[in-house]
Amino acid sequence: MVERIAVFGAGLMGAGITQVSAQGGFQVVMVDIATELLDKGMSAISRNLEKRVEQNKLAIEDMKRILARIGVETVPEQAAKDCDFVIEVVPERVDLKIKLFQKLDKVCRPGVIFATNTSALSISEMAEATNRPGEFIGMHFFNPVPAMRLVEIVKGGTTSDHTTQTTAEVARKMGKDVVIVKESPGFVTSRMNALIGNEAFYMLQEGIASAEDIDKALKLGLNHPMGPFEMVDLVGLDTRLSVLRFLHERLGEKYRPSPLIEQYVKEGRLGRKSGRGVYNYTDEEK
Repeated sequence: MVERIAVFGAGLMGAGITQVSAQGGFQVVMVDIATELLDKGMSAISRNLEKRVEQNKLAIEDMKRILARIGVETVPEQAAKDCDFVIEVVPERVDLKIKLFQKLDKVCRPGVIFATNTSALSISEMAEATNRPGEFIGMHFFNPVPAMRLVEIVKGGTTSDHTTQTTAEVARKMGKDVVIVKESPGFVTSRMNALIGNEAFYMLQEGIASAEDIDKALKLGLNHPMGPFEMVDLVGLDTRLSVLRFLHERLGEKYRPSPLIEQYVKEGRLGRKSGRGVYNYTDEEK
């Protein structure tokens, strides 16, 4: 039975996963080696919950109970030894993820499930680097985590049915809807989103339309809640580029990154987190 979750990473996604875990009734510890990131993550969680209280969507007593379920830790091994379920949210590099999982593998009890929040990388490659390939699974959350309903659960080649069922139950307790996906490069959502977003960059590069009009066309004409450039600025151009390079390597030419997104990333235009991506956020005006 899962009662205590350890979330490794205190950035935007890690804080969001920590919040929905605590809202779901789990005891959760958010882990990061950087104290300032833990402080920033906790501040973001508090602001999100306070906003819900102000909107009369959450009672203040419930907010206090949710916050009381959250702890922080800077030593990964300390957090891992008592947890029932691990969710990894480190940067989208398979070497970093494997290194963390191998460290946790030595201290976590047998049977503890390892879930990676990757949006495209191989579940099986990471699973085989541990001593628990049957208890390894993908758990792809979406940004912003508290608002987005979906969790894409990705089965690797060795993922057990018990692991899949337990992970789905955990996600549902967090208030999420789930889809179960067989491992393939990019899964379902990243594979589709990468194509749309990359094509938008090619259209912008070719001068077919402005970024604003491309976003407006997809929102009003195709009923997308966000335009492709609004989306990539939120996710991060560097993150999207990393996914495109991976998909290009595995699936071929149709995923070759647009030269324009390559240029923007080289220039440090990474999206909202850097103050400028496709749009300029230094004064919160597009």
